[in-house]
Amino acid sequence: MKINTSEFIISAVKKSQYPEGGAAEVAFVGRSNVGKSSIINALTNRRKLARVSQTPGKTRLINFFLLNNEFFLVDLPGYGYAKVSKKEKESWGKVIETYLTEREPLKRVVLLVDCRHKPTADDVLMYNWINHFGYDCKVVATKRDKISNNEVAKSEKLIRATLGMPKEEKLLFFSSLNKNGKDQIIDELFGDINELE
Repeated sequence: MKINTSEFIISAVKKSQYPEGGAAEVAFVGRSNVGKSSIINALTNRRKLARVSQTPGKTRLINFFLLNNEFFLVDLPGYGYAKVSKKEKESWGKVIETYLTEREPLKRVVLLVDCRHKPTADDVLMYNWINHFGYDCKVVATKRDKISNNEVAKSEKLIRATLGMPKEEKLLFFSSLNKNGKDQIIDELFGDINELE
């Protein structure tokens, strides 16, 4: 599959602001500093489609991007960033939860984890939550360029064990910097999107 066009449609906080029309949606979720904006820009070949912030935790809205005039990539607020108030964290949590529990066109959730570190308690919670609600879940380990080839197997073992991933579930590695395997990642994340129930 090729991503030929990508455009920002809307930033939403509440349900009434979500796009209408029922096009399938793939949501990206992960910790604030996991490189979510970078991977969105790398996959869509647009340097500034998603804003890359020097300050993790800046994305507080749900951003909808229309790909190929056909389906949406949805960028959810990053979680787990320490330098925000408890009240603010709770409000982000509600924004994410409302979307994930009440969004009919949502077909798949892509959980991003940093390949250099053990997934956090928040990552484990999110993984279990995605599966509990029956969404198709894909796990992508970001920042692949930061580890050597020898460290990949060790990283995969740690991520799988921490999240409790079944053997048959694929774990994808990706670097937004060198974009190796980009076409495969695009196929894995979006190729079958219109066939998902």
